[in-house]
Amino acid sequence: MAPASKADRKAALDVAAWMFNVSTSVGIIMVNKGLMARYGFTFATTLTGLHFGMTTLMTIILRFMGYIQPSHLPFSELAKFVICANFSIVGMNVSLMWNSVGFYQIAKLSMIPVSCFFEVLFDKIRYSRDTKLSIIVVLAGVAICTVTDVSVNTKGFVAAAIAVWSTSMQQYYVHYLQKKYALGSFDLLGHTAPLQAATLLILGPFLDYWLAEKRVDLYDYSITSVLFITLSCVIAVGTNLSQFICIGRFTAVSFQVLGHMKTIFVLVLGFIFFGKEGLNLQVVLGMFLAVIGMVWYGNASSKPGGKERRMYPISSERNLKLGGSEDGGLDKV
Repeated sequence: MAPASKADRKAALDVAAWMFNVSTSVGIIMVNKGLMARYGFTFATTLTGLHFGMTTLMTIILRFMGYIQPSHLPFSELAKFVICANFSIVGMNVSLMWNSVGFYQIAKLSMIPVSCFFEVLFDKIRYSRDTKLSIIVVLAGVAICTVTDVSVNTKGFVAAAIAVWSTSMQQYYVHYLQKKYALGSFDLLGHTAPLQAATLLILGPFLDYWLAEKRVDLYDYSITSVLFITLSCVIAVGTNLSQFICIGRFTAVSFQVLGHMKTIFVLVLGFIFFGKEGLNLQVVLGMFLAVIGMVWYGNASSKPGGKERRMYPISSERNLKLGGSEDGGLDKV
């Protein structure tokens, strides 16, 4: 009875983590869409810096209250993570500017196979046939309902490639750092958010001026736009935290695959709040196919052999030299 109740508790926490991430992610997309479309605040990189500034403030308060305990993360690891994360943010913004919406969506979809590649390369993960097929179904479904015009140019392709690889590496790194240094989601955010906030708030205004040819300091701020910016920052705290929680509990690939549920919700809410233009049988079919793929992936990857680490017979001494532990260390997915 005890194992069953423990499994039920874990399942409930997993569902709660996903719902937390989906709700905050969809919420921030809708708020940002309103902020940029209705109030002309197109300074995406600076806004992301403000998000991490608010997240930093939250971690300081939680540390003062005793909810975040002192922990260690080498600066070299922190620097590598922040570089990947910032390249991801900048790459996505530049890719959206230089590419068609269709190619931008294809680039986002390609993060799943790249994340799979990282897990196979670094963690020696092996996927079953059903798990691979379910990923393909998800990719096909999301592509059907989001990819329209597809045009490619050299600089746009380079920006998309940087965005895809840096985002996939950043998400893999979240899982890696939490496992290697036994860091909780709050702990890791406490280390990474301040440096990300500082770098993005310094570089953001210059990058946004290059992309939008507008200066953030000359923006016509109003009470409503400031309220939207504040709301975006508050929701971003939950988005940042929930991302770390989900990747820490699962893996970057699972986060990407099941995370496309957010894409479906954004499309549905977009049709509800911003008009039904673009809603057709193709979009509905794509949504339906994507949801089927997500359910299939969740079922296939949770079965024995659906997604497991390949184990090699190595001695305990060599295992320790490689940074593992005698009882398997990181050999748990």
